[in-house]
Amino acid sequence: MDILKLGICEYEEALNIQFDLLKKRQNGEIEDTLILVEHSPVITMGRRTNEGNILVCEEVLNKNGVNLFESNRGGDVTYHGPGQIVGYPIFKLKDSHMSIREFVLNMEETFIKLLKEEYSINAHRNLEHTGVWVGNDKIVAIGLAVKRGVTMHGFAFNVNTNLDHFKFIVPCGIQDKGVTSVKNITGKEEGLEEVNDKVIKYFEKAFNKTIV
Repeated sequence: MDILKLGICEYEEALNIQFDLLKKRQNGEIEDTLILVEHSPVITMGRRTNEGNILVCEEVLNKNGVNLFESNRGGDVTYHGPGQIVGYPIFKLKDSHMSIREFVLNMEETFIKLLKEEYSINAHRNLEHTGVWVGNDKIVAIGLAVKRGVTMHGFAFNVNTNLDHFKFIVPCGIQDKGVTSVKNITGKEEGLEEVNDKVIKYFEKAFNKTIV
């Protein structure tokens, strides 16, 4: 598994990088690759987005420095912004010997174990909704697309994220749930570079991969 850390990168630029690596992985030119990135504030709309789940007009978003972007990922509307670790695994499912469902379960397992072992946070799956949850609040959102057997898009892990920006939307279209972050639970701001390393460590374990 290769790791590509983009640092702070606009959503559209990172999407173009995903498409480039996606094509190369489909053609066998690169190994499975995990992209890690932090985005400027942006609300992305997945293929199943109900526009009613965006609760404010674009003018309000602009005033708050939040962009709006239509994405080809699965799922409804979500938010990305500073303090959030976003991961895009460009993985060939056939080579990993797993179904899409198994791939999602492994991503969830990555963060359930990370949160428990590193922060003593008891996180869990929700049988109705994809992602990782702490109580009734989502801490990791997951949305994938699969093109010619290769995954793109992935997860968004709230570490120090500004949770107020989630008030502009109904996150993932789920009316009766909330969102949370590591900082919100522990009261402590985390260094994202250190948390990135933890994500890589637990991702390797969950997917039985080794960094090359």
